This record gives sequence, C-alpha cells and structure tokens, in this order.
Amino acid sequence: MPTLVRKTLRDYRRSVIGWAVGISAFLSLYLSIYPSIRSNPDFAQQAALSKYPGPLRDLMGGLADIASGTGYLQAVVYQLFVPILLTICAMLLGTRAIAAPEEDGTLELTVTLPIDRGRLVLERWAAVALGVLAVAIVTLALVLALGSVSDIGVPMGNIIAAHTGLFLLALFFGTLALTVGAATGSKAVSLAVGGGYALAGYVVETLGKSVDAISWLRWVSPFHYYLDGSPVALGWPLGDYLVLLGATAVLVTTAMLAFSRRDVGV
Repeated sequence: MPTLVRKTLRDYRRSVIGWAVGISAFLSLYLSIYPSIRSNPDFAQQAALSKYPGPLRDLMGGLADIASGTGYLQAVVYQLFVPILLTICAMLLGTRAIAAPEEDGTLELTVTLPIDRGRLVLERWAAVALGVLAVAIVTLALVLALGSVSDIGVPMGNIIAAHTGLFLLALFFGTLALTVGAATGSKAVSLAVGGGYALAGYVVETLGKSVDAISWLRWVSPFHYYLDGSPVALGWPLGDYLVLLGATAVLVTTAMLAFSRRDVGV
C-alpha cells in the first residue's frame, strides 16, 4: 500500500471507528425490534402509515410493506437514515483529503514531496474509499448477523447487493466532496455542494415518482441509481451500480486535473 494512503488512513482511523460504532449502534437498536413488529404486523403497518403524512411517507419510501422483513429492512436501513449517516461520513472524509489540510496550511508541505499532484489526489481518494469501505463492511456484517437472529427473511445476496449500493452511493458523495475541495480549497464549499446535491437528489428521487414536474430530474440524482433497482427485494441492479461507479471515476479524474492546475501556495 502506498505510503500516502497508509498515512491518510492513520489520520482517518478515529473517524472511521467512530462512524462504524455509531452506525452500528443505530442498526442494533432498530433491527432488534423487528421481531415485535413481525409478531403484530397489522398494528405495526397501521401505526407506521398513521404516524407520517403523505409527503413525509414518500420521503420514507412509502412504508407500504414495513411489517415484512424486506419492507422493514428497506425503510429502516437502506432508504433514508443509514444512507444519510454513511454519506455524511464519506463527505467528511472527502473534505479532509484536500480542502481541510489546505485551509490548515499543512497541504503545502505535502505537495513539496516528490510525488505528482494527480497521484497525490488519487492516493488521498483511495484512503477515503478504504475508510468508507471499512464502515460499510462492519455495518454489513452487523445487518447480516442481526437479520439472521431476527429471522428477517431477506436473502443474504440481496442484503449484500443493497449494502454494495449503499457503499457506492456514499463513495460518490465522498468523491464529490473531495473533488470540490480539490478545485476550490474550501471545506465549506465542499460540504455545501455535497450536502446540497445529496438533499436535492434524495427529494427529487422520492417525490419525483409522484410529482410529474420534477420526475425528469430523477435521472441526474445518484439516489435514483441506488434506490430504483430495489436491491433488497430484487437483488443486483448492475446497470445502476455501473452508473454510480462511472460517475465516481469521472469525479476522481476531474479532481486530479483541477488540483494539478491550482496554485496552493507552493
């Protein structure tokens, strides 16, 4: 493993461990109550539908089948809360790759090393990807374990497929934050662009199914390629995942080019 990747991962280790523990605690809390929902499905279904008004219900994925294992796993793990948490984790790591050290004044020393700027960005991005992957693997193992204990009834392959999409979605937004940071050198701009696009993309994808005026925007939302294939129920949407991978590759290339042409005070 390249030296810069190892060093960046050491810098990230506390954040990665903290996010893995925090998301795991959330998953443990909510997945542990599924047996009680399974034992009284009609009450749980009506309670969920009555608790959220129509628009909010759309944002939560509809909640039409929350009493089933597939519906509960989709609503609680893969629809909103865990994607938000892992996406925030990825964007914070992406911001720390270039923008944060540039604002702190420590990046100037790094770029004086005998390493091409494009390679520097690529290795920092690799550390971001590995950090997000570590959190994804830990949480996947927990979902598989708790799903088995709770007899959630979703095939292991479908859970792995959904978690792969979750990782690719978070990696996209982490890469976006890194790219904006590489182009601007600003943590605030990096987080604002990434967070704004994530929020808009989620709203467009969930509400666009029922609002014709914004339905065409679903195609530019990363959440469309994460949610539309319903991997929890149907398995691997390979085409959608390839779109997320391709978009991430374009962002990495853009970051390398943008940073190579910028003056960072050296």
